[in-house]
Amino acid sequence: MQISDLPYPDPGEPDARSGPRFLLWLGRGQLGGQLKSLCWGMLHFSGVAGLPYAVGLGVDAVVDRAPDRLLLVGALLVLIGVAISVGDVMLHRTAVTNWITAAARVQQLLARKTAELGSALTRRVAAGEVVAVSTGDVEKIGWFVEAVSRFLAAVFAIVLVCVGLLFYAPDLGVVVAIGVPLIALASLPLLPRATQRADIQREKAGKATELASDTVAGLRVLRGIGGEELFLGRYREASQEVRKAAVRSARMWALISAIQVLLPGALLITVVWYGATLVVDGRIAVGELVAAFSAVATLLYPLRHFEEIAMAYSFSRPSAKRAARVLSLTRTDAPEQPAHAEAAPAPAAGGDLYDPQTGLLAPAGRLTAVVCGDPDLAGRLAERLGGHPMDEDGDAEPGGPSVLLGGVALDEVALDTARTLVLVQDKDPVLLSGTLRELFDVPASGAVEPAAALDAAQCADVLDALLQSAPDGVDDPMDARITERGRSLSGGQRQRLALARSLVTDPEVLVLDEPTSAVDSHTEARIADGIAALRAGRTTVLLASSPLLLDRADRVVLIDEGAVAAIGTHRELLHGEPRYRAVVTRETDEEQRLAGLDEMTELEEALTEIEESA
Repeated sequence: MQISDLPYPDPGEPDARSGPRFLLWLGRGQLGGQLKSLCWGMLHFSGVAGLPYAVGLGVDAVVDRAPDRLLLVGALLVLIGVAISVGDVMLHRTAVTNWITAAARVQQLLARKTAELGSALTRRVAAGEVVAVSTGDVEKIGWFVEAVSRFLAAVFAIVLVCVGLLFYAPDLGVVVAIGVPLIALASLPLLPRATQRADIQREKAGKATELASDTVAGLRVLRGIGGEELFLGRYREASQEVRKAAVRSARMWALISAIQVLLPGALLITVVWYGATLVVDGRIAVGELVAAFSAVATLLYPLRHFEEIAMAYSFSRPSAKRAARVLSLTRTDAPEQPAHAEAAPAPAAGGDLYDPQTGLLAPAGRLTAVVCGDPDLAGRLAERLGGHPMDEDGDAEPGGPSVLLGGVALDEVALDTARTLVLVQDKDPVLLSGTLRELFDVPASGAVEPAAALDAAQCADVLDALLQSAPDGVDDPMDARITERGRSLSGGQRQRLALARSLVTDPEVLVLDEPTSAVDSHTEARIADGIAALRAGRTTVLLASSPLLLDRADRVVLIDEGAVAAIGTHRELLHGEPRYRAVVTRETDEEQRLAGLDEMTELEEALTEIEESA
């Protein structure tokens, strides 16, 4: 795999059962790249391993006054130098390629999962965790994938040096062959504690990121209620906890690094002392001592890769665990279809939308308003109507009946097709940064122009505000830029722009969850008229409790305790359904009781009049 081949046409189906399984799946997907990196690493480390022996041969040639042998050793040193240089360059190139391809695959998988789940993702996973996975965690996972091939090449070099010394200088080779494995495994007892501290640091960093994200998102509100300093103080405390955890983790890794320096140094001293004794006794030549000394000194370089692979795995394992958790989320927890099963055909245009779980029916081509006493139930109903059934905890609802559009289950329709047919705008729509023109560059039928949608959503003041804040030279409000998540706009302005964007898409079914909750009543009345006019002949479901919106609906459905309780027009239900009136007018229990007494009194008076007239 080359970097030029990215992105993958299909990143594949990951094994997201656990973090280690996910890392193993990534490694299997890059066997070719890992093999290339391993081969270049073996060339590089073979040159590094062969350098001490060439130096020893050169010393022996000088001692024996053999110029011909010295020339051969010089040529050998040049060849080794070329192998080290070429191997190092290509090892770095292939290892970085492995890092980038692994990171790109993870990012593609996360992007695909985000597109599949939509707004349901942040309901099931904290926003801070999503940010951590898509940024820092991706880098750490790529680091481990990159380090594997270098580590294997380093192991090859260490084995090569030890075996070579056993043949070249057996007496010293035995010492090195015993000492090197002990050095490589000396840090193993410390790794669990180092990994635990790294996990704690990652957990605290994720919480701090989530707190910062929430604080920034609600900064306007915090300033309004004077709570800015309170939340900033909380973030300072969280960041200090992250700093302390990072220091504790760094101390453990510093101890491991110290061991990796101290023990090889002790081995080097032992080899020199024992080798000098052997030279004095005449059991080995001076060249053999120099070769053994150079070999042990050279081993310090490949031994460093044992520390690197331990760090890379310790840091990437929790990252892979978080990534696997996100990637394991599904649209629903219903039994998966067989691999060979094909998606159901798209329903014919003009079909009714029906939810078997609540009994809600939204006739085709009409504006249906839905009133729920529980706002959370309204949100879950909106998600279910879009093909994402959720339970009370925000998780995929297992085994729930699928919503039907024209008699076809949305869960059985291809995801792209279902998204085209039914569009859900939730209570907190997101505006991406960019120009207003880019905001409306969304898949659409083409039947609704942005100007008509903006007019229906009563966005004239929003356009004026964007134009006033735009730099000089921008005369068209469509070219004005919107900041990230539209934070420079008020809540009502963001809501109306999001509504206009939804109207532009002109889906067959549009589900709006409280689209005017942050808008004043006068604007809300005009928006209600605009939606009714622009969506005439199209199926629209409006989850709201505002009388201004409900009065413009063709039919109103009351959902009580998870099921349809009453159907009619707004005025009919207002006069004939106490539960509906309690939700819409915000009546308290006492007010309902008094209203019931008034009705009883009126009824008694009417009966009295009838009796008197008789």
